Amino acid sequence: MFCHHVHMTEIAISAARAQLGDLVRRAAHGRETIALTDHGHVAALLVSPQVIEDLEDALAVSDYQRRKAEGTLAPGIPMAEVRKRLGLEQK
Repeated sequence: MFCHHVHMTEIAISAARAQLGDLVRRAAHGRETIALTDHGHVAALLVSPQVIEDLEDALAVSDYQRRKAEGTLAPGIPMAEVRKRLGLEQK
């Protein structure tokens, strides 16, 4: 779940052009968010795919918790049935 503090660095688009490869690597591997600015306003963000995956996971958990609290969860499939369908039955 998303719980990491991500450092954000702002850089003008004009300055980022010459550093794009380095900026992408910093975002991808350093879990640093790079904010690309245009005339002092954030125009786009470079973020690690992991950050997006963490946000998607957090949204899915939040949606599950909301539906559970509302009593609107669809019935699940028992674990024994899942194991059977996947051919993982213990013999």
